[in-house]
Parts: sequence; C-alpha cells; structure tokens
Amino acid sequence: MKRILKIGVVIGCCVFFVGCKNIKQDADLAEETSGVETTQKPHDKHIVNPPKGMVWIPGGAFLQGAVNQDKTAMLHEKPQHPVFVDGFFMDITEVTNAAFKAFTDETGYVTVAERKIDWEVMKKQLPENTPKPHDSILQPGSLMFKKTKSSVSNLYDFSQWWRWAIGVNWRHPSGPDSNLQGKENHPVVHVSYEDVQAYCKWAGRRLPTEAEWEYAARGRKTSTVYFWGDDKSLLSNMANSWEGEFPVNNTLDDGFERTAPVKSYSPNDFGLYDMAGNVWEFVSDWYSVKYYEELLAANKDVFNPQGPDKAYNPSQPYLQEKVIKGGSFLCSDSYCASYRVSSRMGTSTDSSSEHIGFRTVATPDMLPD
Repeated sequence: MKRILKIGVVIGCCVFFVGCKNIKQDADLAEETSGVETTQKPHDKHIVNPPKGMVWIPGGAFLQGAVNQDKTAMLHEKPQHPVFVDGFFMDITEVTNAAFKAFTDETGYVTVAERKIDWEVMKKQLPENTPKPHDSILQPGSLMFKKTKSSVSNLYDFSQWWRWAIGVNWRHPSGPDSNLQGKENHPVVHVSYEDVQAYCKWAGRRLPTEAEWEYAARGRKTSTVYFWGDDKSLLSNMANSWEGEFPVNNTLDDGFERTAPVKSYSPNDFGLYDMAGNVWEFVSDWYSVKYYEELLAANKDVFNPQGPDKAYNPSQPYLQEKVIKGGSFLCSDSYCASYRVSSRMGTSTDSSSEHIGFRTVATPDMLPD
C-alpha cells in the first residue's frame, strides 16, 4: 500500500538501464556441462498436448546474464553463470485484458489499484515520520506515463514523465474515463504482484522464475544480445519499444505508442511472443543487485534456481522488490534498452503501472490428469 509515496521507486524500473565474463559459445557450455544430469524427465504426452495458449519449453542448460558483446549491460546483469532448468509450459503471450477479465468476472477479485488506501497500513512500511499525503491525493490509482514538452537533460529524474493517476486501473488503463473496448487482446497492465499471484492461483499456474524466463526468451540463441540475434536495426520489426527522442517524441516506427495487441510481432524460436518490449513481465524471484555474484561465488551447479531468499537493493532499502523482465513500450536506446534478453530490474510488490504485466508457466505435475 505504499503506492503513492513510492512513485519514484516504481517508475524507476526502466531508467537504470542507460548505463553498461566472457561469453561462452554453445560448444563451451556443452563441454562445461557434459556429464551433468539435470532433473528433466520426459513428459511426451504433455508435450504433444500442451494446455491451450501455452507451449512446451524443453529443459536444458544455458549461461544466464549479459553476453560479452552487450555494451549496455548493467552490473546487476553480470557475471554470466551456468544454470540448468527443467522443462515447463509457458504462455505464448502475455496475459491479456480478456483473460484477466475472465478471472475477475468469475472470482469478483478487486485489484490493488482499485482498493481504498489505508494510511495506517501504508505508514508502517515507510520511513518513520513520513507525513501523510492530503486526502485528495490518497486515493486509489496507478502510475501513468506522460510525455514531456521538451528535451530532458537528466534521464534519471523519472518524475518528469510519470504521474500518479487517480481512478486509473486495469479496467481504465489510459485514464479514469477510458475503457477496454478494442483492447481486449492487449496485455493487462496496472496489476500488482499480489494481483498477479491471485490470477495464477485461479488459473492453476505460477509465475516463471527469472532463470526460466530468460532461458525461454533466448529460445535457441544462447549467446546473443536480443532474442533474434545481435542486429539492433531489426528492433522496430521485432519489439514494441520507443522510437525517437525519449520522452518527448515517439516516431511510432513500430506502429504503436503504448501497448500493442499480443502477437503483433514475430515470435522467438520457441514460439513465444513479446519476450522483448510491449510490457515488463513479473517473475517470481526477489530482486537482489548482488544475486548473480553470489551464485558464481558459490561455485556449484545451479539447478532450477528460485532467486535469493530476500530482496536487496541499497538504492531502495524500504522496498520489497520482485524482478521484472523484458522491457516495455517505453524502452529506448537512450533510456533503458531493456528489450535485451538479460535485462532485469526490480519493482515493488504493492505497486502497479501501465507498463508492467505478466505471463504464466506450468509444469506437468500442475496439470490435471
């Protein structure tokens, strides 16, 4: 419930990507992992008949983290480290407004952005003596992007292009008077981690781990910057991102200014759509800036990693953050470039915005017989 007073945290989920282990090729990885048995078991009947809207991701080994040629990678994307994941099913697309509506229609669920804000609960999670905002501000809502009227010199001051919008939520994504007409096939946004978990429970699914997400996003290209390769010139054809000067002018070279309908761009090698751009996607891991370093220092094989035991981000010490992956329609070369496969960021568990959504996964043991 720290939604309003933590605007500066949530809206920073892309900005830190403006800044920048040797990559091992497939043969190196094969040699390194030879003789190591994963926990992968064949599930042929499930692979042949995946749940509707999902695709089977075969288990395997890969190097997680930024590749050597990625000059814009951040420190928390390094160092690369070997990871093994079992096979799983993954949603072909991000969860859409139509799918989320089916969930709320059946359950009556009310999202965090639609609920009344309780100051007594909120203040317990904020620095001591934080003043209470005026009641006119302390109202349900979510974060909305706004263009600036002129160029900005400081791209770290994200308050210049984000605002708290009262009355905005997944049903009213573009303003309190907006609706979902014509956007049924767009990814649902303005959902918090709590909302996402509620949907997963209803659907009999779960969020992917960060390792599962990155493994799936890479497809069969294990050593490239983007899911399609290293050619950045293909970006507008492959992902919904920001073209032009951020945050002043979007040239719409990719055809969309905000979210795009799912399947608007080509899928990756596994048949997954929008693993780059459109909206950030929640994963289940806590966000820690030192997690990758700790994994490599442990000097042991990592099977199906679940992430750190707790969040750690010295820049945001009061927050409990989960990892988000994939970047969004707001990512540009000058701002975050988070359509790169290794890109990662943390976002508060109790906040929502118009550029964060999710997709789900399932393992064979989760499916009905």
